Amino acid sequence: MKVSDYKVTGKVELAKSNTSVVRKDAKKELKKLRKELSELQDAMYAEGKYNVLVCLQGMDTAGKDSLIREVFKDVNARGVVVHSFKVPTSKELKHDFLWRHYIALPERGKIGVFNRTHYENVLVTRVHPEYVLGEQLPHIKSLDQVNDAFFYDRMERINNFERNLTASGTIILKFFLNLSKEEQKHRLLRRLNLPEKNWKFSKADLEERKLWDSYQKCYEDLLNRTSTPEAPWYMIPADDKPTARTVVAAIIVDELQKYQFKKPTLPAALLEQLENFKNQLNNE
Repeated sequence: MKVSDYKVTGKVELAKSNTSVVRKDAKKELKKLRKELSELQDAMYAEGKYNVLVCLQGMDTAGKDSLIREVFKDVNARGVVVHSFKVPTSKELKHDFLWRHYIALPERGKIGVFNRTHYENVLVTRVHPEYVLGEQLPHIKSLDQVNDAFFYDRMERINNFERNLTASGTIILKFFLNLSKEEQKHRLLRRLNLPEKNWKFSKADLEERKLWDSYQKCYEDLLNRTSTPEAPWYMIPADDKPTARTVVAAIIVDELQKYQFKKPTLPAALLEQLENFKNQLNNE
């Protein structure tokens, strides 16, 4: 697997992108990667210099929840913090659009996972610009002002936000789960056909599906404008869930290995006394 094949480094055209890649050994490979990821997080925590922010974006049914469960299941539970961002609360709307994401960032040594991210502010709000009026921005007087220039400015502010984070030791890994419209249809029908999956279905899913083309256009634009050297996007073919999970895990492991995290050693004075400490305990 070549990690570079998935990194967004040139112009993205979603209509020409591949959403269906199947790796026959995906589940076996993922099991190995989970162990490596656990060891990397353990070393990163001990070193205490870096933290990781994993950003997951994708259309409804893209598989974000199950990916989080399967990729991070072997990592120490205290080492992973997951935030699923929903519609902003009244309190969150009283702050700037990045505030609720900033306060949810992981501590050094931990992996933070944003299930839907700060990019919702240039996706959902771009498809539904009327939502921006609820933010009570002083310089926005009418819906006409919520235009392309408004969202380009937000994307640049997001780039600056991420640039600041990386300068402070945050390793940002952004994944777009690239799902086909046909596969989304299949997954929505599955939610309707299987009683145990009914609870996942919402009528709103069908309403948003009607806006598929608008969302694809917005995703394409943000991928082209916000994939930076400090915080690149990775486009993951998401029609096959086991493959998508394995590719994401492989990219995370590959990137974290570059940092060569090292657990600190004990001071020389303590090392000299290790045998003495062992004897004290053994002779209790």
